[in-house]
Amino acid sequence: MNVDAAALQELIDKEAIRELVLCYSRAVDRKDVELLRDLYTEDATDSHGDSFDGPASGYCDFIAQSLPYMPYSGHHVCNHMISVMGDEGNGEVYALAYHIIPDMTGGDAREEDFMAVRYIDNYRRCSDGKWRFSKRVVTYDLKIRRPFTGGGLLGLGEKDPSYEVCEHPLFQRGPRP
Repeated sequence: MNVDAAALQELIDKEAIRELVLCYSRAVDRKDVELLRDLYTEDATDSHGDSFDGPASGYCDFIAQSLPYMPYSGHHVCNHMISVMGDEGNGEVYALAYHIIPDMTGGDAREEDFMAVRYIDNYRRCSDGKWRFSKRVVTYDLKIRRPFTGGGLLGLGEKDPSYEVCEHPLFQRGPRP
């Protein structure tokens, strides 16, 4: 492989990894656990601070159990640095994560849960050619919780208009094409 072909392959791989990270946001925010499961290698681990630390399959189960209590989730990717070395890669993703969750005192009250996070990732190209997370460690650089008194289109999930408007399989529920 000449230098130009190697540089082009690195760009292609980095773009595939960027899409992987965006698919993570979409999976959690659209409550698509089947897509979320497709984003990890079989032996992957996920460390989400004090909320979860273990195999990624367990993290997906944890998220599936949490979603009914989270009417809104928005993960907004900011900076994303990526290195690629053959079929392995590393990355650091800065993101803003915003959730509406039940107030911990009970009742019908809700809280805003806002976090500035960094995802520190290991990536691996799998035998099907797709890049997946092989290890994900989340740091919480900032956390803010306060009562939520707002409104909006909370919790559209499967009824989100993006499924109808964006017809490409990338935007449909379930594993990536």
